[in-house]
Formats: sequence, C-alpha cells, structure tokens
Amino acid sequence: VQLQASGGGLVQAGASLRLSCAASGRISRINDMGWYRQAPGKQRELVASITSGSRTNYADSVQGRFTISRDSVKKMMYLQMDKLKPEDTGVYYCNAEIETTWPFRTSYYWGQGTLVTVSS
Repeated sequence: VQLQASGGGLVQAGASLRLSCAASGRISRINDMGWYRQAPGKQRELVASITSGSRTNYADSVQGRFTISRDSVKKMMYLQMDKLKPEDTGVYYCNAEIETTWPFRTSYYWGQGTLVTVSS
C-alpha cells in the first residue's frame, strides 16, 4: 500500500492551495483519513481528519479556512487550503487507516509528505 501526497508549493499569504493524497495497492477498505503537518522545529500535528462516512474534524488554527474531502471510489483525499498564512508553512503528510486484501490486516499508513511554504 502506498499513499502519495502532492500539491504543495510556495505561495504568498492569502493564497490558496489544494493538496491531494492518492492511495494505491491491495486495498479492501479505507477507514479514517487525515492530514498532518510538521513545521520546522515543531512536532507533527493533526490538521484535519475525515471518517469513512465523511464526518470531518479540524484543528482550531485552520477551522474555516481549510476543507478536507475524500473520493472513496478513486481512493483520494484532498485538502483545500484557503487564506493561507505564514504559520501554515510545513510539510504536510496524509495518513489513512487501511484494510488490505492480502495480507488481511488493518494498519495506518503515511504518505511521503509535500512541502507548503507561505511567504508573508
């Protein structure tokens, strides 16, 4: 199983970016998914999460500016980031709880990360 994150880049404050996360491999089912970020010198933190039933949860710092979504058929997850601030800078990682067909098990997987840099 692989999670591939993409869509990061360098933008100015106030701009928008859309991150994507693609899951591939012997996947039977994808349960909860989430976006995490790690700023320089800081611990990785949860930005937003979405359940298999599309119930969402956001960190207070991004509430109202970021929108998480998923396409279960395409095995994709997205993060629409609007009104970006310099403090949103960091490496963004996607994470998912995935049930695999073989071997039959449920595990959490991480994508490789995509860098978002917001200049002031």
